[in-house]
Amino acid sequence: MAAAHDGHPEYVGFVGDEVWWTEPRPAEGGRRTLVRRHADGREESLLPAPWNVRSRVIEYGGHPWAALAQEDGRPLVVFVNFADQRLYRYEPGGEPRPLTPVSDVGAGLRWAEPQLRPERGEVWCVLEEFTGAGPTDVRRVLAAVPLDGSAARGRDAVRELTDDRHRFVTGPRLSPDGRRAIWLAWDHPRMPWDGTELLLADVGPDGTLHGPRTVAGGPGESIAQADWTHDGRLLYASDRSGWWNLYLDGEPLCPREEEFGGALWKLGMRWFAPLDSGLIAVVHGRGATALGILDPETGEVVDAAGPWTEFDATLAAHGERSEMGVPPPGGWGRVVAVGASPRSAYEVVELDALPHARTNSRGGTPIGHARVIGAEHDDAVDPAYYPEPQIRTFTGPDGRDIHAHIYPPHHPGCVAPADELPPYVVWAHGGPTGRAPLVLDLEIAYFTSRGIGVAEVDYGGSTGYGRAYRERLREQWGVVDVEDCAAVALALADEGTADRDRLAVRGGSAGGWTAAASLTTTDVFACGTIKYPILDLTGWGTGETHDFESHYLESLIGPLSDVPARYTERSPATHADRLAVPFLLLQGLDDVICPPVQCERFLARLGDRPVPHAYLAFEGEGHGFRRAETMVRALEAELSLYAQVFGLNPPGIPTLELAR
Repeated sequence: MAAAHDGHPEYVGFVGDEVWWTEPRPAEGGRRTLVRRHADGREESLLPAPWNVRSRVIEYGGHPWAALAQEDGRPLVVFVNFADQRLYRYEPGGEPRPLTPVSDVGAGLRWAEPQLRPERGEVWCVLEEFTGAGPTDVRRVLAAVPLDGSAARGRDAVRELTDDRHRFVTGPRLSPDGRRAIWLAWDHPRMPWDGTELLLADVGPDGTLHGPRTVAGGPGESIAQADWTHDGRLLYASDRSGWWNLYLDGEPLCPREEEFGGALWKLGMRWFAPLDSGLIAVVHGRGATALGILDPETGEVVDAAGPWTEFDATLAAHGERSEMGVPPPGGWGRVVAVGASPRSAYEVVELDALPHARTNSRGGTPIGHARVIGAEHDDAVDPAYYPEPQIRTFTGPDGRDIHAHIYPPHHPGCVAPADELPPYVVWAHGGPTGRAPLVLDLEIAYFTSRGIGVAEVDYGGSTGYGRAYRERLREQWGVVDVEDCAAVALALADEGTADRDRLAVRGGSAGGWTAAASLTTTDVFACGTIKYPILDLTGWGTGETHDFESHYLESLIGPLSDVPARYTERSPATHADRLAVPFLLLQGLDDVICPPVQCERFLARLGDRPVPHAYLAFEGEGHGFRRAETMVRALEAELSLYAQVFGLNPPGIPTLELAR
């Protein structure tokens, strides 16, 4: 059940009055489909298997579809297909037709953030073009693709809108009058949460972009998202104050010590959406996030009522105006987001923004009813088995705060022995610029219902708590994250919550690094699970990863040319000979972000040391597992590891064979 419910809706949008989004299908090879919600509430999966609506731009992807309602009532759809990364045009009742060609150079041509320009017969988007065989032989530009399919036969028919002076770009946003375009750009060695530039260009009558100039941002200022208001004013989220706050034409709208933006891991992430009424829908918070409506005139935010404790960085608005002050059929302003809670999985949520929010934000009903309209949560198991999170703040080295969610073991039909403390597993999230969301996770329930507690740690470096908290990890990766995870684990043991002798650590990607570093540099944990990890910094920083993160270590560790010894000293692979506890290593064989060679090198350096361990590698899986059968195998193997180390006997679980 945990495998079947893995993943959640993403990339919501309006097509006419309809709401559309992408949704995972773990049982169908891990593909993502495009879901259409008809006016009568009926949901339809628009594309059958094996179509997979998912972009690989910067490997983490981006918004993969666009659609509009045509005069004949049929939608015109453009989407990226994962298998070949081509753009396709689709109209229900027909077959998808390619709009872009296949390239034999390197990893080919990739596309993200398509935006339909029917008046020009084009779709504008981000083009990622490989120029050689290496993972960093790549250029990115804004491009216009003909809707008539002429570019499917040759690259020359694609019109480039910008040059490639910047290494990374996001999709363009056109002003309401169509005369100006804005987009974000940044360059190595910065990551987008370090510093981005907001570019503005004029759009000529022939659809070309002229005079691009930087109007905000820079090396020390991260702009996470930018857009236009209904009256052509520039709206963006910047962390110039130390927090991602909103700015309108450069002036702060709602200065608060909380986030109205986040880390741009995927192109097209959205934390705000302007409405035609002048109000702004926002996803905001400190740690956990809420969905609200911001009045730019007063700076007040009114949050939607409902059970949701977390909203994802996907948001769409359907603002409508009426000269007579009477709400049109679609409402004054419809907002769609994706929300979840500790009792419900991610759902598509719709909210009405009413016109009297501005004048009655303190005493009336400023926003309408928030309701689930898609991907509605359905209890896969009796909710009595769901874990109950505790939101905690622990004290780490130097008295620093460490934020965490603690999930005690819980089973409605079982009680722990009175004289026995439970085992706990510390979960280190990925990124490392990530955060643990406060939502129902059936993987957590898988362990808590079997007597194993889970502690999700937002170690120093996590987003959601301001730039200073995020930059605790600058040149301290492998130190601060390891210290924070150990501090939470030991605090749980010291307070009598967890068994000191039965603590484990697990993580994937950057979290896999933290798990491996914890096992090789501390004696806190009795075992660990390491998933698709970074293990050898020197190798990863010299060509063993993709372009997006190829310079990330310059901020996390320091420039390799300046501190080569630090790269060696911090790497878990260097200290494989220190491993003294059992571990499980999980890896996708198609992973180009953290490739299998990292695991293979780590195991080779372990040598013949008699450390119980297992290495499971999965064909057809990349960075993060998406196939149901893979997730089942990985979860059962992880539970078997803990059972053997912690002295448990879970029924019905295949025993993981540990090499010694």
